[in-house]
Amino acid sequence: MGRGKLRIYLGAAPGVGKTYAMLSEAHRRVERGGDCVVAFVEHHDRPRTEVMLHGLEQVPRREIDYRGSVFTEMDVDAVLARRPAVALVDELAHTNVPGSRNAKRWQDVEELLAAGIDVVSTVNIQHLESLGDVVESITGVRQRETVPDEVVRRADQIELVDMSPPALRRRMAHGNIYKPDKVDAALSNYFRPGNLTALRELALLWVADRVDEYLTEYRSEHRVSKIWGSRERIVVGLTGGPEGRTLIRRAVRLAEKGAGGEVLAVYIARSDGLSSASPKELALQRTLIEDLGGTFHHVVGEDIPAALLDFARGVNATQIVLGSSRRKTWQYVFGPGVGATVARDSGPDLDVHIVTHEEVAKGRGLPVTRSARLGRARIIWGWLVGVGGPVVVAVLLNTVHLGLANDMLLFLALTVAAALLGGLLPALASAAFGSFLLNYFYTPPLHRLTIADPKNIIALAIFVGVAVSVASVVDLAARRTHQAARLRAESEILSFLAGSVLRGETSLEALLERVRETFGMESVALLERASDVEPWTCAGSVGTSPLVERPEDADVDMPVGDHMALALSGRVLPASDRRVLAAFAAQAAVVLDRRRLQHEADQARTLAEGNRIRTALLAAVSHDLRTPLAGIKAAVSSLRSDDVSWSQEDQAELLEGIEDGADRLDHLVGNLLDMSRLQTGTVSPLIREIDLDEVVPMALGGVPEDSVDLEIPETLPMVAVDPGLLERSVANLVENAVKYSPADEQVLVAASAMADRVEVRVVDRGPGVPDEAKDRIFAPFQRHGDAPRGAGVGLGLAVARGFAEAMGGTLAAEDTPGGGLTMVLTLRAAGSRPDLATAAAAPAPVAPAERHPAC
Repeated sequence: MGRGKLRIYLGAAPGVGKTYAMLSEAHRRVERGGDCVVAFVEHHDRPRTEVMLHGLEQVPRREIDYRGSVFTEMDVDAVLARRPAVALVDELAHTNVPGSRNAKRWQDVEELLAAGIDVVSTVNIQHLESLGDVVESITGVRQRETVPDEVVRRADQIELVDMSPPALRRRMAHGNIYKPDKVDAALSNYFRPGNLTALRELALLWVADRVDEYLTEYRSEHRVSKIWGSRERIVVGLTGGPEGRTLIRRAVRLAEKGAGGEVLAVYIARSDGLSSASPKELALQRTLIEDLGGTFHHVVGEDIPAALLDFARGVNATQIVLGSSRRKTWQYVFGPGVGATVARDSGPDLDVHIVTHEEVAKGRGLPVTRSARLGRARIIWGWLVGVGGPVVVAVLLNTVHLGLANDMLLFLALTVAAALLGGLLPALASAAFGSFLLNYFYTPPLHRLTIADPKNIIALAIFVGVAVSVASVVDLAARRTHQAARLRAESEILSFLAGSVLRGETSLEALLERVRETFGMESVALLERASDVEPWTCAGSVGTSPLVERPEDADVDMPVGDHMALALSGRVLPASDRRVLAAFAAQAAVVLDRRRLQHEADQARTLAEGNRIRTALLAAVSHDLRTPLAGIKAAVSSLRSDDVSWSQEDQAELLEGIEDGADRLDHLVGNLLDMSRLQTGTVSPLIREIDLDEVVPMALGGVPEDSVDLEIPETLPMVAVDPGLLERSVANLVENAVKYSPADEQVLVAASAMADRVEVRVVDRGPGVPDEAKDRIFAPFQRHGDAPRGAGVGLGLAVARGFAEAMGGTLAAEDTPGGGLTMVLTLRAAGSRPDLATAAAAPAPVAPAERHPAC
């Protein structure tokens, strides 16, 4: 049974027509043949509303006596008993009279929804809990009856019932809302034009926000990347500089020009962390944007223009506000700048505003090199070779003169070595320092910074050019190597994820451990919650001290849908890593859903098995129960008959037949009850230590004397069992063996000890069972071969095995040497520990919403 659907008619004020619209919908449903009833509708003596109640079935209300007065409330029990398809419940925010089933009417509605009943209800915008202060500031009236916003937001449909303030005031003046003696006061106070206009705007904006949530969900589900300009959403790109406050105020003014505008400020930090803004300035700008009604976002991105555009398109923004560049004119040789790049790549769906400010062209420093990717040790060695190497070579060449050409080659070799080790900057420093030493010590005139021979100038220029070229090639190769290694690692990770999907792996902990190892995190947790107002719960976690309360507090928060997130603790990841992390997060959600679906499938199989059991039970009742009942009734009718005079022998025979039928019924009903206990999981064994010779002889009471040979040594250890379950198991095994054994053969019941186990063997000399049927005979309602109907319904062995496993034992069938069947009941000796196989066999259902043990 699924949850019912909730439809809400939302209005700005009383009298706009919410109840009338709800009743009109009810009449449409009834005309279409729907099952719709009025659970509670208050017409407030409004004639038109009262007329709409005619023709609709109304559930009688519950009368409650409170402080000497009688009040009527919705009778939840009556509605649940009537169980309609749709129930009309007016005034969702209503507070019930003390003594009612629930304190609030929305809680009554929750019960109806949980029972699978669709509900149509009404509520005014002033009754939403989050708007209480706003409504009080507008109307001067504090609403005492409120409903949580989440209850309304969870509604499957929200329909706005709108009416202009003049039209509503006319309805009030005509007496269509309140009684005539209250009209003047209402028009002068709550129903003033200004109040109604403000409340109407609140209702429109609230519904618009709800529509925006639906739109965002739709775009996410259908992977719509193109911006839909359904409302103005402005993104402010911050650099952490003082101009950010100017940009925020300018963006807010732009948003105010359009109704429902929204401002999002975003600061994009480089992934290498080498260039960062002032934390103090960012904190001030964050406070400013939040005070002005916007939101602040912090994003890590390798390419700042691309990251900014990706963020803007991701939030469905329509405009981007950027500040004019703070770089000086000569710094444009390094590129066009963020503003120009964003404007060039924004496309036709994004407007880019470049705002001037006081910090324009005041400089922001040289761009930071990316040579840090080569590693700290290599960079240090590069600087040592690039700066210290020329000094060492110059000292050596002062003692041994090799000529200018050889000297230049030696210095060039040092530059190449510096480039190979440290990248571009150490190589440039080596080239500059080496050219200075060559000019000063080895180019005529010596020990002067002038060059006499023009050819030497060309040689030095070529030396510097070659050094710079080699250094650039080495730096580019290092970056390409880094990118290739990263792409290879990403491809391996994505290949692993694809393989796990194809293999159908369902271990959430293994996947989270792979996430932790891949990104070098201390802990990883998958958090989820049922709704936006519910607390977060942990579905799975690995690592030390995982974060299990709020994903926002983690170092990395990766959302998965609306109510699930992957929380990582240890370090902040760059934007390039978040792409792969998103794939892991999606796979984690899939694994969790698969595990829950598997649990639901197991439950479905259990239900199917239960249905099969019930079907077989009906067959058993239709024949195996009716047969002995028919025999008993026939015998009793015969004995009570006055037409026939029965002899002593005949009466004894009839009474014996009655006794046999009653015994068969008792045995059959006992097995049916035992099987039902096993199927529903209500068997709770009371394990205690006991000797077998205290239990097994009692289990032989249902078979003829001298039909069983009992061999239980006195030296056997005690067993840890439930005596009642053990007696019932052995009794069923013995009765089954006696039933199929020849009349002249005794059934052997023998016991022996093996290590920490005790075996009870029930040996018969009957026809035996083929190997392929040995497991099938333990299934409920299974008879082997051509067993007659009167032999029972096939539950004895199923009950025996179920009771054995409930006590931590096993029951198996073996061939008897020389012909027949041997049932081997293995029990745990007293003082021994349950083995892993037995523990694994015990059923342990896991509910999908339970908290993970590691959390």
